[in-house]
Amino acid sequence: MDTKRIVRAALVAALYVVLCIVFQPISFGPIQVRIAEAFVVLPFLDPAFIPGIYIGVLLANMIGGLGAWDIWFGSFLTLVAGILTWKMPKSYLAPIPPILINAFGVSAYVAPLYGFPYFLSVLWIGIGETIATYAIGLPILKLFQKNIYNINRQKKIKNNKR
Repeated sequence: MDTKRIVRAALVAALYVVLCIVFQPISFGPIQVRIAEAFVVLPFLDPAFIPGIYIGVLLANMIGGLGAWDIWFGSFLTLVAGILTWKMPKSYLAPIPPILINAFGVSAYVAPLYGFPYFLSVLWIGIGETIATYAIGLPILKLFQKNIYNINRQKKIKNNKR
């Protein structure tokens, strides 16, 4: 993996943590819109984002205060969602794995921790994840796709012609 890809992944990890801290009141709990989840669609472009997002989630969940369940299980769910997002055939489908995995998986431990009904938690976390990934994440994905990954593709084409 080249240095640029590592740096991009590290920046996304850092931004994920910062956004969770800044928006902490809405980033944790049975009803949440974790703004930082906008970045979970980036593995669609490059699998190098998978470890960056995983580390960002791991660190954010350490700060979040829900304990070991969120730190280990929540981060693992994000890792799985990242791998599945990478495998999506079209960019508009990239948010589907994080939405479904977080809605059903995160609710499995968040609902009991808060004494909240499971399916209500699934609904609220699913809605929050949909807002973060489709309303914020998809435009970020398109921006990266157009400005960063298109530039890299053009450089490769140019270098191959020499």
